[in-house]
Amino acid sequence: MHQIAIYLQNFIANINIISIFAAQINRTTKSIMSYLIKPEGYTPLLDLKQTELGIKQIKDFFQMNLSSELRLRRVTAPLFVMKGMGINDDLNGVERAVSFPIKDLGDAEAEVVHSLAKWKRLTLAEYGIEPGYGIYTDMNAIRADEKLGNLHSLYVDQWDWERVIRPENRNVDFLKEIVTRIYAAMVRTEYMVYEMYPQIKPCLPSPHKLHFIHAEELLRLYPDLSPKEREHAITKAHRAVFIIGIGCKLSNGKKHDGRAPDYDDYSTIDQNGLPGLNGDLLLWDDVLQRSIELSSMGIRVDKEALERQLKEEGEEQRMSLYFHQRLMNDTLPLSIGGGIGQSRLCMFYLRKAHIGEIQASIWPQEMRDECEKHNIHLI
Repeated sequence: MHQIAIYLQNFIANINIISIFAAQINRTTKSIMSYLIKPEGYTPLLDLKQTELGIKQIKDFFQMNLSSELRLRRVTAPLFVMKGMGINDDLNGVERAVSFPIKDLGDAEAEVVHSLAKWKRLTLAEYGIEPGYGIYTDMNAIRADEKLGNLHSLYVDQWDWERVIRPENRNVDFLKEIVTRIYAAMVRTEYMVYEMYPQIKPCLPSPHKLHFIHAEELLRLYPDLSPKEREHAITKAHRAVFIIGIGCKLSNGKKHDGRAPDYDDYSTIDQNGLPGLNGDLLLWDDVLQRSIELSSMGIRVDKEALERQLKEEGEEQRMSLYFHQRLMNDTLPLSIGGGIGQSRLCMFYLRKAHIGEIQASIWPQEMRDECEKHNIHLI
């Protein structure tokens, strides 16, 4: 009996150790997989009804201005595409798509879209869109690998747009022209919000003050900071910044941030001697006291850039996929395109502290509880 008692004591002790270890792993995982910025003294400027009305007005007004600035027509977009065709986007190159079998197609797999960069280019060809014109769509997606927090949700809603260009447009000057047009629409939208809600004061600089900088120049400016810290520093200084060359390797041998190798052209050398015909648009957020990325866009790969970037990433096997074969066979137009986060844009304009104040999504219970303590009311 004495030996049995000792055995039971040891067994219980081991169970307790395992429980403690599991709890530690759980806490570590939670800390890794989510984050929460808690602005001191935060008080929403709008109640729930005003917020919902503001969201609708912002979306209606901005998409009308975006369409006018870039000469885009609205099209209907898919929520999912067939797996294995190379149409879905890998974003930074590592995110897993949510997939499911389709019974009526013999359990063939479909994937919920991450974004629509490649689909839009196929659609430009299908619609026969001419150079200087394009399309935009309301894109809804699920990103299951997203690190949840103030700016990141499982649910993604954005305006995805794509415009046909000519060979002579494949340069940084043309990229800057398009970025400035989009930013001008953002500035006009902020003034519309101010007219609706005078307590929300405009803070964006005028379009001609939008600051352009290459990721390599940013590295030289802040060599001791991390990429994210460099973004915060430059955006705090200029309030509206477009960083060029997202995805290319810099002089320190690292990328500023990742990009999948088969949609944005981040490797073509422009006349400035630096690689990249793409970038990210960042604004300074006074509520969170940090930069926020509102748009990612770029001139898309041509055949040469596609081959070069796939080779650099060791992804040459993708060349056999449907989208890539269409591009190599010259059946897709040259294009420029990007995405603009709808909820993030509304969050910025309405001076909210968390994207969950704008959209309905799933959040860790600990985050919900902590938000309530800090006057952040998640939908």
